[in-house]
Amino acid sequence: MERKIPLVMATQHPDNARHPYWQENSFINTIEEVEECYRTYKDLGCDEYMWDWEGKFVDEAIIDKLFRDYLDFFNQNQLGRDCFLTFRIPNIWQERAYRIARCFMGILTAQDLAKELNFYEMPVFELILPMTDSAKKLIYIQKTFRKTFELKQKVFRGKKSPSHFGYIEMIPLIEGVDILAKGGKILHDYLALHKDEFGFTLKYIRPFIARSDPALNSGLVPAVLAAKLALSKYYKFEKETGVKIYPIIGAGSLPFRGGLTPLRVSEFVKEYPGIRTVTIQSSFRYDFNFKDVIKGIIKLKQILPETKPKILSIEEEVKINVVSKIFSQYYRQTIEKIAEPINEIASFVPPRRERVLHIGLFGYPRGIGKKKLPRAIPFTAALYSLGIPPELIGTGRGLRQARKEGLLGILEKNYLYLKEDLKTAGNYLNKENLSLLARINPAWKAIQKDVRFIEEYLGESLGPRTAEEYIHRNHASNIFFLWRENKDLQEDIVKTALIRKSLG
Repeated sequence: MERKIPLVMATQHPDNARHPYWQENSFINTIEEVEECYRTYKDLGCDEYMWDWEGKFVDEAIIDKLFRDYLDFFNQNQLGRDCFLTFRIPNIWQERAYRIARCFMGILTAQDLAKELNFYEMPVFELILPMTDSAKKLIYIQKTFRKTFELKQKVFRGKKSPSHFGYIEMIPLIEGVDILAKGGKILHDYLALHKDEFGFTLKYIRPFIARSDPALNSGLVPAVLAAKLALSKYYKFEKETGVKIYPIIGAGSLPFRGGLTPLRVSEFVKEYPGIRTVTIQSSFRYDFNFKDVIKGIIKLKQILPETKPKILSIEEEVKINVVSKIFSQYYRQTIEKIAEPINEIASFVPPRRERVLHIGLFGYPRGIGKKKLPRAIPFTAALYSLGIPPELIGTGRGLRQARKEGLLGILEKNYLYLKEDLKTAGNYLNKENLSLLARINPAWKAIQKDVRFIEEYLGESLGPRTAEEYIHRNHASNIFFLWRENKDLQEDIVKTALIRKSLG
């Protein structure tokens, strides 16, 4: 490979409970994100930073400011060669295309600035397309970028840029359980379409596996299994085509959103062998001891390149899809019935970044069936704040049916840390709140069944064990009664988040 493949990508996911180590406020505005970007390279040793245009405001002068404020650092660490700034763009099929034009022009003018400073000439050369569900959309973005480049060349005076400045690489971010299962086909289609459109074959692709939204939409077990299926299909694609694959996975700290913390690096990498880049989100960086964060990042860099992917047989793929559907049906039918209180409590989850409107001109809603849901972080935060970790929902009933159908073996073989994840989440269960909720809405009774079946599976009771976990339970009780009396929940929500070291 001619380029360096980043191993650790810092992101702007707003899941931190605490304030960053470099400021006193837990809210990070768009101006402060410029400093954050620099610090992830210099202080933490991350080699990539996701500059997120999807669903949030951004500082559009990011590259100008990095070069202006930290010139000495970038003289020694060239952006686009030694460290990387990767834009996640809005999905224009879900969100109006107002901001993507500004994004494209920012990249193109940054090329001119970098060249003028005698820096590496393409400081940004990759785009992440969220919710990729077809190869045609990847090609469309590339063609649109090329047209923007050509328009810039035509309209604005000055020295003409070389033609390769008009080519942008694409990272397909695939987010749904069903779409992840088709990830191999998307890559095959993209390879063929790309050759037709641009006249050359790709040397590599960095497919991006989501963990949060698949869990939000289908539950814990289907999200984990979907990631395993996608990894297998991607490496089959590599074997069939000769195109190198460098998969990325997006993971938060809590098991529901990925289970990657500075203290669980080895387990996470064993769970997802073959991953070549991992995201470390805000809670990873700010909610744990700084020395542990540094150690975790160093360890990730050491062991990620050494892992060997697990290739699944056709028979295994079929069985995994069956297991996934079992767990998904129980999760989805329950979440749809309890969406209202989740939304109400999520409205009190404190913001950590400058997000745009959730729906309307600049955003798009998440949801199950006819019910709208919050984004994955406030969704997870709301349920943990109630003492009902989302990892448990649908999982107990799924385990019981999987056992009856003789599928428990294939599940445990492909979800190595299932029991550990359930125990970790189960420590934050508030059974009293669950009983009270079940009196209000019978849909919560199904979750009581989940708890009972999980306890049977684990051979132990769920609930708090340490002093901090009991305090978490107490705050969750406060949240329940404050919610019932229409009072402010934010203070107790933050206190529970600080204990579990993640907002959501």
